[in-house]
Amino acid sequence: MEQVSLAGMQASAPDRLTSADPSDWLVAPGWRPLTEVFFASPAGQKLLGFLRRRLAEGAVIFPPQPLRALALTPPEAVRVVILGQDPYHGRGQAEGLAFSVAPGVPLPPSLRNIFKELQRDLGTPPPLFPVPGGSLVGWARDGVLLLNTCLTVEEGRPASHAGQGWEVLTDSVIRQVSGGDHAVVFLLWGAHAQSKRALIDASRHKVLLANHPSPLSALRPPLPFIGCGHFSQVSRWRGLQAGR
Repeated sequence: MEQVSLAGMQASAPDRLTSADPSDWLVAPGWRPLTEVFFASPAGQKLLGFLRRRLAEGAVIFPPQPLRALALTPPEAVRVVILGQDPYHGRGQAEGLAFSVAPGVPLPPSLRNIFKELQRDLGTPPPLFPVPGGSLVGWARDGVLLLNTCLTVEEGRPASHAGQGWEVLTDSVIRQVSGGDHAVVFLLWGAHAQSKRALIDASRHKVLLANHPSPLSALRPPLPFIGCGHFSQVSRWRGLQAGR
């Protein structure tokens, strides 16, 4: 029911954060124990204080629902994890899912390269329905946890909320997925995502590494993103898991 409610809110939802009260942020029931412990902790309280202060000072903060990845993909549904760094910092872009942009927003270069590799690897064209664009909500609902390690950002200021406490929560999310009762594929693109590798039990889960899909690194060694074949590997792995 929460996922349906969230989808129904999109047409009238604000394009920025308006509240620093976690009770206003939708989250699937399976994640709630983890998020409640975090927001009651010193790190969580410090983060909320920072967000309240920046809102009071007039900062424009994205996205409107910081925990949207945890609302659309409950822990029991996670089959793939894609780690990003922080949300897009342009107005109207961020929708609370790593690499995803709101419907109708022009594709950022990294997302363009993700779709380019998807088409090269699987022959899958970029999404065209219900409208052209780069919203990855369908992936999230299909078990792909699109998790940024920092969950808010200020307009025009990339990484402006890094180190304020979100990483404590998102590290806990990664640990919970790693300690869960089913195997998952982790796609770690770029040095930042790969720095989280120590949180993952690689004896139980499949971990795939590549450069970040940014044009600055997508074609460079040592692990070019274009040509990595991660999407076909995930497809084969999911097929094997389904057959067990």
